[in-house]
Amino acid sequence: MQAAAGAALAPVLARAQRAGAPKPNILYIMSDDHASHAISAYGSRVNLTPNIDRIANEGMRMDNCFATNSICTPSRGAVLTGQYSHKNGVYTLNDTLDPKKTTVAHLLRDAGYQTGIVGKWHLQSDPQGFDYWNILPGQGAYHDPVFLTREGRKQHSGYCTDIIGDFSLDFLKNRDKAKPFFLMSHHKAPHRPWQPSPKYQTWLQNQDIPEPDNLYEDLSQRGGASQRATLRVGEDFNETDLKVPKPEGLSQHDMRKWAYQVYMKDYLRCIRSVDDNVGRLLDYLDAEGIKDNTIVVYTSDQGFFLGDHGWFDKRFMYEETMRMPFLVRYPKHIQPRSTSSGIVLNVDFAPTFLEYAGQKTPDWMQGRSFAPVLAGHTPADWRQSMYYRYWMHLGGGHTVTAHYGVRTHTHKLIYYYGQGLGKKGSVDQPTPPEWEMFDLVKDPREMRNVYADPAYAATRESLRKELYRLKDDYQDTE
Repeated sequence: MQAAAGAALAPVLARAQRAGAPKPNILYIMSDDHASHAISAYGSRVNLTPNIDRIANEGMRMDNCFATNSICTPSRGAVLTGQYSHKNGVYTLNDTLDPKKTTVAHLLRDAGYQTGIVGKWHLQSDPQGFDYWNILPGQGAYHDPVFLTREGRKQHSGYCTDIIGDFSLDFLKNRDKAKPFFLMSHHKAPHRPWQPSPKYQTWLQNQDIPEPDNLYEDLSQRGGASQRATLRVGEDFNETDLKVPKPEGLSQHDMRKWAYQVYMKDYLRCIRSVDDNVGRLLDYLDAEGIKDNTIVVYTSDQGFFLGDHGWFDKRFMYEETMRMPFLVRYPKHIQPRSTSSGIVLNVDFAPTFLEYAGQKTPDWMQGRSFAPVLAGHTPADWRQSMYYRYWMHLGGGHTVTAHYGVRTHTHKLIYYYGQGLGKKGSVDQPTPPEWEMFDLVKDPREMRNVYADPAYAATRESLRKELYRLKDDYQDTE
């Protein structure tokens, strides 16, 4: 399957290698919890991101890129290893990436790349396969953060997003110019508790952020999984999130209305600093004259609820949080202002980088290179469905029920199986199993569960078969 995926691009790469063209540099920029619907290239109603949009304007916007487990640590493990959680061992926020595990960084370094990672790592063990690393301990701090290197811990004065931009530029400026580079520039923003730079502390203060159409959704009409979740805008915010005490005497509706504005303004202020620092890196590539031979990716480790269904955070297999933004620029290989609706996953990133570097995807990786998709030649056998699994049953302070499911281009089926299967970070508490099914064509906001609707009986059975086919293919078990 991986060989078929690369067939369309292989002649292009082969010609380039015969001509002695250098391997492309790879600049991978990843933020934390940046939802696609807070990026103007994705048609955001709430935000403008001019520098991130530069990548889309000069490259491709992927419209169906998904996390396979929508939470920070597992998504990072999937990106690095090209494997699902049950294969790489990173199931929850509390799991460690085995330092003996081979990652895309090892493979690119072996292929002659100079490798580096800056910013959020969040995988507990020290980074392996990187010539240079300068990372935040755990989640890290927004202001005056501590960073870790091989030499030890050091606190730096300033705003974390700008410091990550500084360290990323330092790596690029001091790189070995005889080698191609692979740099992972990982921002902690806009992760909770959304603390902006002093520069943008008052930006948006006199504006109202548009509300999503389901901010005040009545969750009592949903199943137990939705009702158990403590993701509610307003009710489930604390004073650290809001920076001020909650007003007294407000109704639930008015509390949500007030808290949404506070939350979203700080969230967007954090993104503005991310966008600034994306611009700094793009400007450097232009000034250095290496733009044409550098693959630039902007993504996030998953999406985020921006008041959708009345929620914040992620974890659920709903569109807003499983969807990852993925914007990529590679002049001469990717058409400007192009888009793709092909289903791609975070386990596909490593195989794609390896193919561009002229390397084979190892058999143990579960992803597939989508370099042909980026070249505008989606293979005829490209996936039409994807498998998802969230393991952290009721854990992490948000009481989201463990679940797995399948998504096609038109429908989604989710099974809340009711236990964490003993994984670290899960709460040992059984919950009744339940199913959800959504018609993504008629109901893209996922407001109506049609699992029990007789009109969808044939589709339901087809999705169930596909779910368990994928589960078997990926060698996942109960």
